[in-house]
Amino acid sequence: MPFEVKLAESEETFACRENENVLQGMCRLGKRGIPAGCRGGGCGVCKVAVLSGDYEARRMSSCHVSEDELQEGIVLACRIYPSSDLELQVIGSMKKNVLR
Repeated sequence: MPFEVKLAESEETFACRENENVLQGMCRLGKRGIPAGCRGGGCGVCKVAVLSGDYEARRMSSCHVSEDELQEGIVLACRIYPSSDLELQVIGSMKKNVLR
């Protein structure tokens, strides 16, 4: 059963299954400019803040997400998997593409 992921700034939602990362679900919004190359945490472009909900986080490079940021729920969309509905704020450099 997919979870609903909501983008706080635009109120848009998309479905995301627990076995897919949030970036994969976000790509279904059909917006140009959502990064499709790296998808492994190496570039840091897909940085988001999780405002509510639960997720499983895979390892992220400290070059892109500090320990303090992790504690605040700031993560890379390509490295988290939902375990409930989520509400996100896009804060990475893809923000202008996702929120247009």
